[in-house]
Amino acid sequence: MKKVRILLSLLIPCLAFNATANSDVRFISYDGEKLAENKQQLDKYSSAMDTLVSSADKALKRKIDPVVNKTLLPASGNKHDYYSFGPYRWPNPDTKDGLPYIRKDGVYNMDTKTSATDKQRMITFAHAVKNLGLAYYFTGKKSYSEKAREQLVAWFVDPDTRMNPNLQYAQAIPGIVDGRGIGIIDSRLLIGVMDSVELIRTQLSEQEYNSIVKWYSDYTKWLLTSGNGIEESREHNNHGTWFDAQVVAFSIFTNQIEQAKQRLRLTQMRRIGNQFDIEGKQLAELERTKPWHYSNFNLEAYNLLGHYGELVDVDVWNYRAGNHSLKNGYKYVANAIIAPNSWNYNAKEKRDMKTAYTNMLIAQYVYKDEVFDQAVLILKEEQKGLINNLLF
Repeated sequence: MKKVRILLSLLIPCLAFNATANSDVRFISYDGEKLAENKQQLDKYSSAMDTLVSSADKALKRKIDPVVNKTLLPASGNKHDYYSFGPYRWPNPDTKDGLPYIRKDGVYNMDTKTSATDKQRMITFAHAVKNLGLAYYFTGKKSYSEKAREQLVAWFVDPDTRMNPNLQYAQAIPGIVDGRGIGIIDSRLLIGVMDSVELIRTQLSEQEYNSIVKWYSDYTKWLLTSGNGIEESREHNNHGTWFDAQVVAFSIFTNQIEQAKQRLRLTQMRRIGNQFDIEGKQLAELERTKPWHYSNFNLEAYNLLGHYGELVDVDVWNYRAGNHSLKNGYKYVANAIIAPNSWNYNAKEKRDMKTAYTNMLIAQYVYKDEVFDQAVLILKEEQKGLINNLLF
C-alpha cells in the first residue's frame, strides 16, 4: 500500500496538466475544459472567432522570418543570437563606427522595430504561432497547423535558422553594454508559442517535438543561471513577475515540476507582499507614465501564475502577506472600471480595456466576487470580439 501511495504522489503532478477528458491535447496555460466547452458552442463567440480566423489567415500568408534574417548583429557576431537594443539609443555621429550609442530621450529609433533587429520579428512570430495553434484547435483546418509547424521548425529546430536559447543580447546599448536583463521580458511571448506546440503536437514529428522541448529546457536553464536572468529575477515590478511566469511556464512544459513549484513559492513570498499595498495598489506600476497599462500588464502575468499554481498545487490566488493580497490587486482595478473617476493617475493616459477585461474575466471566475461581475458587465459588450473570450 505504501508503494502505491508513493507511485500516486509521483504521478499526480504530471497528470494535473495532461490531456483533459475527450481530448488528446496537453493544456498548460489554457483551461482545457473551458476550451472544449466553448468549442461546442462557437455560435456564442462568433465575433471572437471572426477575429481569430482573420488573424490566423493573415499568419498563413506571412513568410517565415527567423532571427538569422536580421541585418544588424549582436556583439557576438552570431546571427543566431537574438538581438535588440534600447529604443532611444542612436549611433554616435562623432565616431566612425557610431559607438558608443548615444541617448536621444523620447526620440524612437525605428531600427528597434524593423527587420534590422529581432524584437518585432519575435512579436510577429509569437502572435502568428499562437493564433495559428488556436485556430487549428477550434476549426481543425490543417493549413493552420502546417504553417505553425513550419514556423516552429525554423525558430527552434533547423540548425540553419534556429535561434540560440538565450537573450544575452536583448536591450543592448551598442558600445556600452552588450545586453541587459530587462530585455528578457521580450520572451514572455514564447509562452503562447509553447501552448501552440501542444495544440498542434500531433502534426509534429517526435524529433521535432523533442527538439522544441529541449530548446525550452536550455532556455529555462539560461534564465536561471545567466547574469541577465539573475538580474531580471531581482526586479520588483512587472519585469520580475513576468520572469517568474516564464520560468514556471517553461518548467511545466519541460516537465521540471519541482522547479516550477519552487519558483511559484518565490512568487508568493517575494512578489505579492512587495507589489501590492493593502488597498491593492501596485505602487511600482502606478509611478510609470502609463500606470493603467502597467498595472494591468502586471496582473496579466499573475493570470498565468495563478493558473500554473492550480496545476502544481501551489496557491497563488489566495496567498496573503499580512493584509497584502493578489485579490486586492484585481479589486483595485475593478473599482476603477466601475467608478472611472476614482483612478487618479495620469489623466492623459488612454485606458485600453482589452487586458483589463481579460483580468476581470479571470478574477470573476477565481474569486466569485460581485465587484468582478460588475466590472465584466461594464466591459463585456465592447470587448466581445476579443479572442480571449474563447479562452476564459
